[in-house]
Amino acid sequence: MTEKTIPLLPCRTELIQSVVDFYTALGFETTHLQKSPYAYAVVERGAVEIQLYGMKEYDPSASHSSCYVLTDDVDGLHTAFRSGLKAAYGRIPTRGLPRIGPLKDMSYGVRQFLTTDPTGNTIRVGQVISGDSAEEAPSAPKETFARALHMADLFADSKQDYAGAARIIDRVLNLEDEQPTPVQRVQLLVLRGDIAQRVGDAEAARAWLEEAGAVQLGPEERETARDALARLGDLRG
Repeated sequence: MTEKTIPLLPCRTELIQSVVDFYTALGFETTHLQKSPYAYAVVERGAVEIQLYGMKEYDPSASHSSCYVLTDDVDGLHTAFRSGLKAAYGRIPTRGLPRIGPLKDMSYGVRQFLTTDPTGNTIRVGQVISGDSAEEAPSAPKETFARALHMADLFADSKQDYAGAARIIDRVLNLEDEQPTPVQRVQLLVLRGDIAQRVGDAEAARAWLEEAGAVQLGPEERETARDALARLGDLRG
């Protein structure tokens, strides 16, 4: 017997059509949609199936619902999702609802990105890039700035604790006895600007992102920082 797990995610009832439209933009096919006597939808993309059920009082801004999609082509999916969202919305949404986040090589051996639908469900898409399994993930980095990036990413994306993530970054950027490498500085500043945008502080976001853009990087450093620089371009655009 072959088993299959299908995530069931909540959806504010009156948003179900916009949520289905969002998944259509990501390349999903709607295989079931009903609006009465209760809202329910099924979307599928290849082997990935997501089912959505309506809740009248559901608050998208307070959602912590999510699922994880493992793939062997995370870069390809990220490109396809961004292209589909741009075609559907006229832009690539990077903040608010819906939104799509940047590709990142996480310190626990996964390259991943997050995308969040109009009702607040977050789909995490990842690809294992090290020999470690999810159950044997390496511990957090010991080096000051690598650890700060690791923890700030977890606070911002896994816990959605933006204030906590901001405190981590602010603390290490204000250290006097240690300094990050230029690549680490760009990564920290871009994430700090990203967080500021997510909480609606556009003025602070501009300042952080301008500072990130002013960091001088050599060719090899630019390659190492490619994901952060791509995110910088999205946020400033």
